[in-house]
Amino acid sequence: MRPLRYSINITLDGCYDHTMMPSDEALHRHAIENLKQADALLFGRVTYQMMEAAFRSPAQTGTRPDWMAPWMEPFARTIDAARKYVVSSTLEQVDWNAERLRGNLGSAVQQLKQQPGKGLFVGGVQLPQALAELGLIDEYEFVIHPRLVGHGPTLFAGLSKPLDLQFVSRLDFGSGAVAMRYEPRR
Repeated sequence: MRPLRYSINITLDGCYDHTMMPSDEALHRHAIENLKQADALLFGRVTYQMMEAAFRSPAQTGTRPDWMAPWMEPFARTIDAARKYVVSSTLEQVDWNAERLRGNLGSAVQQLKQQPGKGLFVGGVQLPQALAELGLIDEYEFVIHPRLVGHGPTLFAGLSKPLDLQFVSRLDFGSGAVAMRYEPRR
């Protein structure tokens, strides 16, 4: 069975607003390695549209926008090429190497997990919370940035019951960010 892995960048005070995260080449290389561990990406509508808007055109046209550093281009190419599944009740159709997941979320994701391969990767906030509630996430990674921003909703706010995790590994970055990996206690 393919594992479902989740990763998110957060600040020390729990903010997950991507515009508040400092970024550097090492963090992008790490993200590429995460994506390479998956046969497909699983996104909710918001994350899908955000990633598509940022990385589709630069990867396909080879024209880097002013905001994109040269070291971000390999990430753009990697995410552009990845197979994607999108969970959305409002999008009628998707493209960008994507397919809309239909029907019961738990059953649809369980079917994806049962297919042969390296794994699945999920990003975002709302969809991972729903998947955590269903017990479908096999690994959590929190990339914690040494920054306090003083705002932002709490990650997993409204989770119906506590989810106990066990520590798996830690990766330190030169920027002071730390990637902490956990698995659910079963």
